[in-house]
Amino acid sequence: MSQDERFVFIAEWYDPNASLFRRYELLYYPKDGSVEMYDMKNRCRFLNRIKYEDLQFKDLFVGNKITIFSRHLNLVDYGDQYTSRMLGSRKERTLALLKPDAALKLGEIIDMILNAGFTITKAKMMILSRKEAMDFHADHLAKPFYNELLEFITSGPVVALEILGDDAILKWKTLLGPANSAVARTDAPGSIRACFGSDGIRNVAHGPDSFATAARELELFFPSSGGRGPANTAKYTHCTCCIIKPHAIKEGLTGKIIKAVIDTGFEISALKMFYMDRANAEEFYAIYKGVVAEYSEMVVELCSGPCIALEIRQMDPSKVFRDFCGPSDPEIARHLRPDTLRAIYGKNKIQNAVHCTDLPEDGLLEVQYFFNILDN
Repeated sequence: MSQDERFVFIAEWYDPNASLFRRYELLYYPKDGSVEMYDMKNRCRFLNRIKYEDLQFKDLFVGNKITIFSRHLNLVDYGDQYTSRMLGSRKERTLALLKPDAALKLGEIIDMILNAGFTITKAKMMILSRKEAMDFHADHLAKPFYNELLEFITSGPVVALEILGDDAILKWKTLLGPANSAVARTDAPGSIRACFGSDGIRNVAHGPDSFATAARELELFFPSSGGRGPANTAKYTHCTCCIIKPHAIKEGLTGKIIKAVIDTGFEISALKMFYMDRANAEEFYAIYKGVVAEYSEMVVELCSGPCIALEIRQMDPSKVFRDFCGPSDPEIARHLRPDTLRAIYGKNKIQNAVHCTDLPEDGLLEVQYFFNILDN
């Protein structure tokens, strides 16, 4: 790898102030992990070459969304033939749909997905109407178990994930195992359905079997037109807000944190992945401005990559979610509350794994901010 070897991409950024997409030429130098950017419309340098450790070489492929200095960029094309020839890959997107019977094993299944090398690029807990279920199961209309399929898929929340990886469609189907969970336990004992499924209907998760089907199904759950897709599941009662921070997602901790929340007895009643821009992050953290010294750094962290917002329901008065998260400083948490989320997964006061609502009266407001305002 020579000092001057570089890879070039065309990147798009949506400018909310001007309500338009801006295009940049993004140059990445693998030798030292530095980047530079050029504004393609104005034909001028936008960012001088600078080392940027948060961007990994493995993140660079067409179709991915990356973050550079809190700016979310979509990589829409290769910038030159060399980059296309060297990095043109087998990256695919597919749908991982976790069915109603996956609710209590959500963390373990997400962990298996991440450990298999997939990247989760979209995530949302949804409730399907009968019409949406019929659209989703249109291919099974003539099957004798069609009505049972509809009843089951609409019986509770599902979690739709857009996952990305090399040969993702085939690789995800392999990780799932045979559709009948009993067969999976014999033929693919390490598969998701073997581990968590009950039968051929209640088999915890679904994956499309072709590129065309994956595109159609992703469109149902995550419309490219900007529509919402099926409704989120937020209940707005007995609730508080949790956000899995971008650094924790990058470090592959999403499944472990969700498992810990569920195993402790809290209900995750809504979930969605968000890409926060600076204005949203500042608005959400407004109550900390001028109060917490780390306010500016907290804002930068929250918009440094995708975060996952959760509506947590506290039905047992003896269980307080904020206590479960622990002190905001992980070092203090490790001394005083070593079993808390921040003690186990936090790195410092800014990268402390999760945000949780500090004041009980603010829980509903924070949940509404994500699932009512931003999701609309």
